[in-house]
Amino acid sequence: MFYCRENELNELNKRYNKENFECVVIYGRRRVGKTALINEFCKDKPTIFFSALNASSQENLEGLSKAIYEKKYPDIATAPVYHNYNDAFDEITRMAESERLVFVIDEYPYLAKAEKSISSRLQHIIDHVWQQGKLFLILCGSSMSFMEYQVLGYESPLYGRRTAQFKIQALTYREMTAFKPELSNEQQALIYGITGGIPHYINKLGVEEDVDEALKENLFNSSSYLYEEPENLLKQELREPAIYNSVIAAIAGGASHSNEISTKVGIESGICAKYLKVLLDLGILKKETPVTENTGKKTIYTIGDNFFRFWYRFVPKNTSAINTGRIERIYEPVIKQYLSDYMGLVFEQMCREYLLRYAENLPIMLSDVGQWWGSDPKTKKEVQIDIVGTPVEGGEYIIGSCKYKNKPIGVDELELLKQYADVFGKGNKYHFYIFSKGGFTKGLEELALKGEVKLVSLDDIYQD
Repeated sequence: MFYCRENELNELNKRYNKENFECVVIYGRRRVGKTALINEFCKDKPTIFFSALNASSQENLEGLSKAIYEKKYPDIATAPVYHNYNDAFDEITRMAESERLVFVIDEYPYLAKAEKSISSRLQHIIDHVWQQGKLFLILCGSSMSFMEYQVLGYESPLYGRRTAQFKIQALTYREMTAFKPELSNEQQALIYGITGGIPHYINKLGVEEDVDEALKENLFNSSSYLYEEPENLLKQELREPAIYNSVIAAIAGGASHSNEISTKVGIESGICAKYLKVLLDLGILKKETPVTENTGKKTIYTIGDNFFRFWYRFVPKNTSAINTGRIERIYEPVIKQYLSDYMGLVFEQMCREYLLRYAENLPIMLSDVGQWWGSDPKTKKEVQIDIVGTPVEGGEYIIGSCKYKNKPIGVDELELLKQYADVFGKGNKYHFYIFSKGGFTKGLEELALKGEVKLVSLDDIYQD
C-alpha cells in the first residue's frame, strides 16, 4: 500500500502533465520512502528506471543499458551494453522524441562515485539537448550531504539545472496513523517512538493488534529484519562501522558533548568530530542548542533517529537473551516496564510537532519550538524546559511541560513551570502549556478553566 505522500505525488504529476523538460531531485535518508514515491508516480507512465550500484563504472553502465533495453524491448533476454554513457544518453534522447518519458536514476551518489564525470555529462546534455525536449529526469539519492552539496550545491556541475527538489522527511506522528488507523492513540505513539515515522520500519514492525507481540516477533528476534538493521545500515553506508557504532553507543549511554563522546570512544576529539559530522549527515544524530541561543558551548549531540535510539536503548544489553530465545521471559521486567520512560523524549517531540503543525488558536504566532536549558542563578542547579515556543515578533512565549506517565499531573507542575520561566527570563508574558498522557488533577483543571494554563492530553494531540 502507498501512504502519506499525496502532496509530493500531486506535485510530480502536475509537473509531468505540463510536458516540459524536468530535472527533479528527490533525496532523504535511507528507508524513508523515496523509491516507493517514485514507483507510485511512474506506475502508469513510460519509464526507464535505473538503480545505480555501489560498484564500478562498467557495472553501472551495464545496469543502465539493461534498463534502457527493458523499456525498448520488454521481452529481450540479454541486453547489449552501450559503449559509453554518452551513447546510452543519446538513446534515451531518441526514445523521448516519440513520447513523454520518465528517466529515473535511483541512488545517484553511487553512480557519481563510480563515474566521476557523470554530473558533467548530464549537465552538458541537459543544456544542449534535453532542455528543449519533454524528458522527465529524476535524480534520487539517500546520501543527503552528497545530494545537497554535489547535486544541489553551488559548486556542482548540475547547479541550476534542477526544476524542483523534494527532501523526503519521516512521517509525522499523525501521518503514520494511516498504516493502522484502528489502533489506540497510545499504541500509535509507541509505534512512532519505535520507528520514528519511517514507513519501511512501520511495515517491518508489522503491528496487527498488539505492539508488544510485534516487538517480540519482529525486533527482539535474532532472525527478524529489524534486529540487525542499524548494524546493516552502518555497514552499507560507512567504511568503519565499528567506530560509528561506538560513537552512537556512547551517546545512547549519556555522553552528549563532543569531548565526552571522544573520551568514551577513545579517539581524539578532532577525529571524533569527523565521525559525528557523517552521522549528522545521515540523519542518525542531531545537534541541539537551547532554542533561543546560538550554537556554542551549550550545543549537545543526541540520537535524532528514533529507531536507532530505541534499538540502542534495548537491544545491545539484551542480545544474549534475544539470541537464546529467552525474550518472553525477560520482556516484561527488562523492556516493557521501561517503555514509558523511553517515550518521555518521544512525547516531547510529538508535542512540539503538535504546536508547530496541528494546534489551532494558539495565543501567539510561533517562529520555532524547542527545548531550553540553563543554570538557575539562585539555586545553581540546571533547569530544563521541555517546550519553549518563540514568537515571530514580540515578547510573548509558550512555556510547556510534557509528562508521559499514567498518573494525573497536578498543580505542582504548573508552579514548577512558572519557576523555570523566571530562570528563562526572556519574555514579558508567558502562556503555560502542560501535556500529559495520564490526565490532570481536578485542581489543575480548575486553574485551566480560569485561563492560567492550557492542558493538552495525548488524545488531544491526535484530534483534528
